[in-house]
Amino acid sequence: MTIDELIEAARGGSARAAGRLLTLVEGERRADVLDALGPTPRPRIVGVTGPPGAGKSTTVGALVGAYRGRDMRVAVLAVDPSSPYSGGALLGDRIRMAAHINDSGVLIRSVATRGHLGGLAAAVPAAIRLLSALSYDLIVLETVGVGQSEIEIAAVADPTVVILNPGAGDAVQAAKAGLLEVADIVVVNKADRDGADQTVRDLRAETTAPILKLIAAQGDGVPELVDAIEEHHRADSLQRRIARARAQILSLAQTQLRTHPDLDRLAKLVAEGSDDPYTVAEQLINPKQAD
Repeated sequence: MTIDELIEAARGGSARAAGRLLTLVEGERRADVLDALGPTPRPRIVGVTGPPGAGKSTTVGALVGAYRGRDMRVAVLAVDPSSPYSGGALLGDRIRMAAHINDSGVLIRSVATRGHLGGLAAAVPAAIRLLSALSYDLIVLETVGVGQSEIEIAAVADPTVVILNPGAGDAVQAAKAGLLEVADIVVVNKADRDGADQTVRDLRAETTAPILKLIAAQGDGVPELVDAIEEHHRADSLQRRIARARAQILSLAQTQLRTHPDLDRLAKLVAEGSDDPYTVAEQLINPKQAD
């Protein structure tokens, strides 16, 4: 099938065609697909991050159910930094979203950020634009908050929801890891466990973001989480959208510079002392002007 035929089929509800298009935008046909899409509506994106074992996939599954109850089409992108073949932990967590796998209004996809030096920043924006063009009303980004990805997700999503467990010093560890810096909403999941109230108190000392208690596996607290997401979305402003777009542009530009075919050659010149980093940087950014 041609790209135009795949787009038509995906807009008609073909999950297979949508999956094929996502594969294309992750690879060398990205520009071809994006050109064929034409103008796309501004997508709604919710980011979900947190340490391993916090219950992110269970929470995402509960959110998918809640938004499907509002007759919204939902796409879930599970961003997996570990595997070039999407075989890491997040793919396994799709089992926890099994209730939605056969729902034609839900698309669940693992996106590997392997090879992409910009991580999520390089792999995901094209997928988001594609899914928006395919009339998905909500896109949920799920990622493990163990590195750069939680910072990158905040540049794309609005809001970013950070999921933590009660006890075990999660609040302090999250603060140290920088998770709370990107949190628009903080969720203490498994709130029926001991230490949940203390964790909430600890978090209040670390962040001004709204803090909610949740038992995702039972659905307790999900309506309140949806309300918090909707309230944050309503408060979104042009200034915040510009800030997110700026961060995306800078991340993508940085990725292109890191993978520039002349970078190693120019670095060798600087290392040998035959050129200086200022001149070389100018050559990379403005090659025509350098000529």
